[in-house]
Amino acid sequence: MSRKDENKGFICEHCGHKVLPMTNGGYRNHCPFCLYSKHVDGAPGDRRCLCNGLMEPVGLNYHSQKGFQIIHECLRCGQRNVNKVAERTVQPDEIDELLRLF
Repeated sequence: MSRKDENKGFICEHCGHKVLPMTNGGYRNHCPFCLYSKHVDGAPGDRRCLCNGLMEPVGLNYHSQKGFQIIHECLRCGQRNVNKVAERTVQPDEIDELLRLF
């Protein structure tokens, strides 16, 4: 699968917003409006996980090299993942939603 095929837009299953693909070289893996994600990746961008559960944003983490990361917990299987905050791209993450995670 090409990088272009892996970085597609989607309609958020939690809030219904249209989410555009990233424009800064990263992979879009969560909604910038409500911050929910979908459990589709085994490794970042691979889209190979079969769970497909909604992943609720449950916290915010800071990594010295990666910056701020959203902690997501799958509502179906309970797995937790971290995703970098989307910034400097089309549709950056909503600051009010990020602040809610503190």
